[in-house]
Amino acid sequence: MKSILIIGMGRFGKHLCMNLSKLGNQIMIVDDHEENLEGLLPYVVSAKIGDCTNEEVLKSLGISNFDVCFICIGTNFQSSLEVTSLVKELGARHVVSKATRDIHAKFLLRNGADEVIYPDRDVAEKLAVRFSANHVFDYVELSEDYSIYEILPLPEWVNKSLKELDIRNRWHISIIGSKVNGKVRLMPTADYKILSGEHLMILGQKSDIDKILKKL
Repeated sequence: MKSILIIGMGRFGKHLCMNLSKLGNQIMIVDDHEENLEGLLPYVVSAKIGDCTNEEVLKSLGISNFDVCFICIGTNFQSSLEVTSLVKELGARHVVSKATRDIHAKFLLRNGADEVIYPDRDVAEKLAVRFSANHVFDYVELSEDYSIYEILPLPEWVNKSLKELDIRNRWHISIIGSKVNGKVRLMPTADYKILSGEHLMILGQKSDIDKILKKL
C-alpha cells in the first residue's frame, strides 16, 4: 500500500484514482473545480479544492509525505510544468507527470518529473498493433525492441510440447503464459502441450515476433 497524491482530476486522473484505490492505496486528490471531485470521495482518504500553481496550496498538502505524486493536468501545459517543478521543490519523492507531446515530456523531465506518461499515445499505439495484425489480442511494449504479445498459436504448434517445438532456439521467443477460457497459466513447463484456440503470451524482439504474426 502506498500514499499517493493525484493533482488534476480529468478523465485520466479519475480512472487512475479508482484503479489505485482498488489496489489498496491511500489517495489524496486535488483539483481547482469541485465538480471534478464529485463521485470520487468513496475512493480517497482526502479530496481538496485548490489551484496547485499556488505554492501555498501545495505546501498545505504535505508533499513530502507521499510516496508518489501524479501530475495529471492535461489541458494547460504551463500549469502542468509549474506544478511539476513546485512539487519537486517541495520534497516530492517521486513525480509522475502526464504529457501529450514529446516536447512537453522533455520540459517536464528537466523541471522535476521523474517519469512522464503518455496515456493517449500509449493507448493509440496498443490499438494500432492489435488491429494491424491478425489474431493479436493484447500487446505490451517493454522497450523499443522487446514486447509481449497475446496471440493464437501457429497451426504447426498445436498438440506439441514446448520441448518438442524448441521454441526459444527455433523462434527466438519465450512463451511466458497461456490463456484458456479466460483462465491464465503463467510460466508453462517444457512438457506443456499447446492447445488449439488457446491464447499464448509470447515475449521477444519485435522483429522475431513479426515473423510469427505473418504466418498467422
